[in-house]
Amino acid sequence: MKITIPLSLLFLLLTTTVFSQTIADLKLKSKEIPKGYTLSDGHICVSPQACTFYTDIETYSNMTGVLKSKAVQSFKNKTDSGSIMYFEFENRFKGDRFLQGMLWGKDGEPTDEHPEEYLATGKFLIIWSFHPNSKIKEKSETKIDAILQ
Repeated sequence: MKITIPLSLLFLLLTTTVFSQTIADLKLKSKEIPKGYTLSDGHICVSPQACTFYTDIETYSNMTGVLKSKAVQSFKNKTDSGSIMYFEFENRFKGDRFLQGMLWGKDGEPTDEHPEEYLATGKFLIIWSFHPNSKIKEKSETKIDAILQ
């Protein structure tokens, strides 16, 4: 007996998997954390603007969209420390210009003083608050790119 799956059911199964990502899927798991790094409690932001955005995100909802959930992972090692901030919005994140101004000011891009980088795709926003060439940031970016893009 041959089992067949209607094309519409197959499409539904595939798209449900793609669009059902959660913050938990994006976070680094213990086995993915590079050697020498440890998880740390709280926020470790390179510049205070990133942590302010995280703690006060509800205040900015008219510029960013309505927040559904958020989480943070902070990491330390001997030469590197920082936080990855994860946001999931009810709908598409709409605060690119606002966030760029808040994180980087008039420069409009990362600097040595404000090195934060972010990815906004669909309803997810991820902010990496680390100095350039951070191994943990690179690991996280690679994982998130594979999942969301």
